[in-house]
Amino acid sequence: MATSRESCFCARTLERKGLRVRSRLVAVQALGLRNDLSGSGRLRLPAMETAALKQQEPPAAAKIRNLPWVEKYRPQTLNDLISHQDILNTIQKFISEDRLPHLLLYGPPGTGKTSTILACAKQLYKDKEFGSMVLELNASDDRGIDIVRGPILSFASTRTIFKKGFKLVILDEADAMTQDAQNALRRVIEKFTENTRFCLICNYLSKIIPALQSRCTRFRFGPLTPELMVPRLEHVVEEEKVDISEDGMKALVTLSSGDMRRALNILQSTNMAFGKVTEETVYTCTGHPLKSDIANILDWMLNQDFTTAYRNITELKTLKGLALHDILTEVHLFVHRVDFPSSVRIHLLTKMADIEYRLSVGTNEKIQLSSLIAAFQVTRDLIVAEA
Repeated sequence: MATSRESCFCARTLERKGLRVRSRLVAVQALGLRNDLSGSGRLRLPAMETAALKQQEPPAAAKIRNLPWVEKYRPQTLNDLISHQDILNTIQKFISEDRLPHLLLYGPPGTGKTSTILACAKQLYKDKEFGSMVLELNASDDRGIDIVRGPILSFASTRTIFKKGFKLVILDEADAMTQDAQNALRRVIEKFTENTRFCLICNYLSKIIPALQSRCTRFRFGPLTPELMVPRLEHVVEEEKVDISEDGMKALVTLSSGDMRRALNILQSTNMAFGKVTEETVYTCTGHPLKSDIANILDWMLNQDFTTAYRNITELKTLKGLALHDILTEVHLFVHRVDFPSSVRIHLLTKMADIEYRLSVGTNEKIQLSSLIAAFQVTRDLIVAEA
């Protein structure tokens, strides 16, 4: 028995040694092959790997480069913000006197509400303190009463040791919170005012309950004017080396309607899709009808018979992928510019408003297009009758 065990042990040892020898031979062969490929005695990486290593950027630089322009050029301080100077001056005074109240910032999207409060938070707290002193929540994600009773309550009720001042709770898109959640938040704001300040951000003030509105200082952020938007857009264009024409810049400002976020998103997508930002590429990228297309549509509706106008507009919609809602919006602007008699204009605008409402509840576009053409044909007959 002992002999058989010894023989088994020796066999296993020899097998292992054989494996080691074979693995060493394979390693030596691979090394020799690489030496032959490299042409010298040193071990070299293949050319593709070397090139890839050279092309690698520092992680921070690559991260910044890959950011959407909306985040890349987000204002970092209150001085970087380009609009609503009266609001910024008031908030700056609150901060300098250490008397910041609860805030309610409301207004259309892309007007600087979130950027303003984030810049305030960065001014109030150092980088090391930011995580422990600021709670930022998007109320669209968690909008029930549980989020108020859970994370918000626990954050507001705890005091920070060795740190002076108050904590800051930022509730973005607060108008998406349920009625119960807003009622629960009312009590939390009252109870922990000494320790915590709340900032509510929303698009629609009417969706915030009156009890919350009365506990906050309200600031309305209106749409940005072209005079404020153009310099900021020019700064981004210069930094990103974008090829943009003058009519392209005008189209950007027109389509964004005072929304800086939308303007930057359109600029980035148009630049990436076409390489050159002009009026035509901007309108094409957003799927918005060109002014020349709207002029043609108006001409067909007012001067052609019903069948021809319907066929031409349907073909144009199919060819360019236009939505009837966008056509209706642009036509509405033209109606105000054309010199119609007052009674005719009122009749036409009422019909267009009905069509717009029916589109918003999901009716058939073809039927509504027929209704729009019919409204203009009736308008034409009314003008002829009055003349």
